[in-house]
Amino acid sequence: MFLRRMKAELPTPDQALPGRAIAMPISDRHEVLGSPLKGPFPEGSQVAVFGMGCFWGAERLFWTLPGVLTTSVGYAGGSTPNPTYEEVCSGRTGHAEVVQVVYDPARIGYEDLLKVFWENHDPTQGMRQGNDVGTQYRSTIYATTDEQLAIAEASRDAFAPIVARAGKGEITTEIDRLGDYYFAEDYHQQYLAPTKNPSGYCGIGPNGLTCPVGVV
Repeated sequence: MFLRRMKAELPTPDQALPGRAIAMPISDRHEVLGSPLKGPFPEGSQVAVFGMGCFWGAERLFWTLPGVLTTSVGYAGGSTPNPTYEEVCSGRTGHAEVVQVVYDPARIGYEDLLKVFWENHDPTQGMRQGNDVGTQYRSTIYATTDEQLAIAEASRDAFAPIVARAGKGEITTEIDRLGDYYFAEDYHQQYLAPTKNPSGYCGIGPNGLTCPVGVV
């Protein structure tokens, strides 16, 4: 019962695990796109961060989009510095599994990324996504600019009536400014790449609804 409650409630900063000062070592290059995972990124590129449940499938969804320069998976929204996957899954770090998307705004807009986000998971499930249960699987949008934050909130408000008409209830997606982003372990990066685990688990897919933002 205690473990179940822990996985359904975010810990306060004083309850969170202490973490560590050393960042997670990861590969230099994207397994599919060949681009840098940590940068430097091209001038004019922008960064978006989304949580849609298990980050494996979410990352694959975004790396296929034209205009996306690189992607990585990691942890955000919590208190524990440089957490491990096991610590995040314990529910004692407060982090969500997220994908970081670096994109060229001249080729793909933030609204287009939001459309993909809203249409490919269930944003009404609280601390879970399908069979994946826990705080790390919550739906999240972490904006890196004030403009992104305003666009994200507007997209939620536009999508909410459509979700309600479909009988799915209220959107529970957490929308906030991005704090710290911590890279996940190297074996999680591009986990579903053809050269890694092309038939691996993926719980991400179309939800049958159309979000009235973006053009993708």
